[in-house]
Amino acid sequence: MNAGSTPRFSENTAKSMAELTHTLADGTPAHGFSTLLAELATIVRNTCRTPHAGTDVPTFYIVTSANQKQKRALQLIQQINV
Repeated sequence: MNAGSTPRFSENTAKSMAELTHTLADGTPAHGFSTLLAELATIVRNTCRTPHAGTDVPTFYIVTSANQKQKRALQLIQQINV
């Protein structure tokens, strides 16, 4: 290897690294903090108004329901003590 060059991975090594996933005891893929935050970011609060209502009519909110992965992430976040 020349000075300044970086080691190269073979195509097979790259494939096996790409296929490497960490799984939890229940078989679901493990996530890092950033991927869990991205998952939680899909929980939104929508401001709604009835169809054909004027701007003076009160609005209401609908919050999307958390899926099982999101519920578990929220449980874990609530356990963090700072």
